[in-house]
Amino acid sequence: MKDLMGKAIWDYFHNENPEDLQTETSISELDELPVEYLFRDFEEMNHIEQKALKLAEGKALDIGAGAGSHTLYLQNERNLDVLALDISPKSIEVCKLRGIKKAVCENMLDFSGETFDTILLLMNGTGIFESLEKIDIYLKKLFTLLNDNGQILIDSTDILYMFDRDEDGGVYIPAGGYYGELDYVVHYKSESEDPIKWLYLDFKTLKNAAENNGFAIEKVFQDEDSYLAKLTKK
Repeated sequence: MKDLMGKAIWDYFHNENPEDLQTETSISELDELPVEYLFRDFEEMNHIEQKALKLAEGKALDIGAGAGSHTLYLQNERNLDVLALDISPKSIEVCKLRGIKKAVCENMLDFSGETFDTILLLMNGTGIFESLEKIDIYLKKLFTLLNDNGQILIDSTDILYMFDRDEDGGVYIPAGGYYGELDYVVHYKSESEDPIKWLYLDFKTLKNAAENNGFAIEKVFQDEDSYLAKLTKK
């Protein structure tokens, strides 16, 4: 991993000639991601993010923390004991420089030793699951990180709307796998990361997987094709 997301976050924080990130997927063209967006405050966040941050309570874990904006809000505005977790070394360095008290650079599958009352996975949190084939691995891990009365707050988008429809309303979906399994590529300053697997989940599919792994699940917020789900232990 070249850690291009982390490099962009580092450059922006240190004002070292930052540029916008570019992202693309196997079903979408190149798109600009302004790096300053990763440093947004609560008022600039979307409704799903705001809802999740308001629902957070107790000891919290922010998985995929990035530049740490969600963590900072929980730490400074909600006064929660919160840990930022990300696989990007430079992102975690910036988190610490921004004043985050607890920040760890590690893959969530390797992280252990603590349990939490609230676990956050935001900005299409299901993406980290990679594919339907691996979703049970991640949900089992999350189960071990969650306190008995805790909650997981995770968002995703049903991307069925991105596929063409015929005159009768049927959807043209490529054969060979679940339509939410995508290849995701990040570009920054003429460099490109290797493609990673990224998973968008419709709520029904997430619900089935969650229930098969010992969770109860409810949809707590819907915003067009995107939603926020709350998972608790049965």
